[in-house]
Amino acid sequence: MEPVLQFFRRRPTLRTSSLLAGSLFWLVGFFLIPIFYLLAVSFAERSPYGTIAWVLGLRNYARAFQPAYLEIYWRSIWMALLTTILCAVLGFPVAYAIALRVPAGWKSALLLLVVIPFWTSFLIRTYAWMAIFRTEGVINTLLLGLHLTHEPLRLLYTPLAVFIGLVYGELPFMILPLYAVLQKIDPLLLEAAQDLGASRVATFLKVTLPLSAPGLVAGAVLVFIPSVGAFVTPDLLGGARTMMVGNLIQNQFALVRDQPFGSAVAFLLTFAVLGVLLSTLRSAQRVTREIL
Repeated sequence: MEPVLQFFRRRPTLRTSSLLAGSLFWLVGFFLIPIFYLLAVSFAERSPYGTIAWVLGLRNYARAFQPAYLEIYWRSIWMALLTTILCAVLGFPVAYAIALRVPAGWKSALLLLVVIPFWTSFLIRTYAWMAIFRTEGVINTLLLGLHLTHEPLRLLYTPLAVFIGLVYGELPFMILPLYAVLQKIDPLLLEAAQDLGASRVATFLKVTLPLSAPGLVAGAVLVFIPSVGAFVTPDLLGGARTMMVGNLIQNQFALVRDQPFGSAVAFLLTFAVLGVLLSTLRSAQRVTREIL
């Protein structure tokens, strides 16, 4: 065993490569190869029997820009944007309170409450929202019992239900990055701003908010990307009337058996997400430089 250890000590490059070998094997074998396969499939065509016909072309990408599909893309984008904005509005006060206002002894307990939903399957939690929104669910039963409505409201299978489900599922991903950044802010900076005559609002706008920008950007990325490609929440809470791009891709593979077109839409979504991610990272770097 000792000669083997000495062999690796004399060759640090080989030692580093050996440490990376397992991760690289997993990444190449289970991520890059399937991605390149789907990229090749996106240029093929669907045969009459639902299989792949290797007749290469750009028909799938041209078809993906038809008006019916553009409506689905637009719905996915604006719902993801609204989800991101509301998660920021709801998540920032929570992260701010835990990081800067709550006594140290309570921080761990409150953070535990934030991550508790992850202990349950997301599918089960979505089914719970279905029980809440359905005609005979909790909300309609309560409204009818209080005589606030004369008939059940139509809540399930609506854009509102999808929107609430997305916000509920993605909110912790906004709170945690914000908390990680806000807890690093020196409280003396906030006290100094107030000692110099700044009000609480001015202190928040000119000190706290700029310093929390990296966490806000990270949270926005973590919320927007899963939201724009979501398919479980729109499928269960929105039904066929609130189809998003994730549902479109899933239907092409599972129902229509049009793998080439589904792969093309998936790669268009990937390119769009990468574009948003790169622009967001550049904005974050610019904001960080301005702060420093």
